Amino acid sequence: MPTLIDKPAAIPAAGDPPKQITEFAGRVATRDSDVSVARMVSPAGWKEPGQRPEFMEITVVLRGAVHVEHETGVLDVRAGQALVTRPGEWVRYSTPEPGGAEYMAVCLPAFSPQTVHRDPA
Repeated sequence: MPTLIDKPAAIPAAGDPPKQITEFAGRVATRDSDVSVARMVSPAGWKEPGQRPEFMEITVVLRGAVHVEHETGVLDVRAGQALVTRPGEWVRYSTPEPGGAEYMAVCLPAFSPQTVHRDPA
């Protein structure tokens, strides 16, 4: 039987200034470890530590732009574009442009603080 996700779960976010994360499916919202789907609303100037996650992450930008540093350069992922990062790749996300960004993050397997492997602060 299909499951209605009536209201996403609010998730604490890394980075500064704080961004808003609401998880529709994943370890918190649905107790699912196979996949997570979350909406991010990130203010201008937000940045988080670099990370080397054990999961694949698909980032779909809905509004604004997400700046992504990686081991060999940088990318700006704009509204209507997406980015796929593979397990073990180092990345650092930020939203430096005015207006910030809104985007969806899909992680396979589901996002976990234990498998994101953020750089030390």
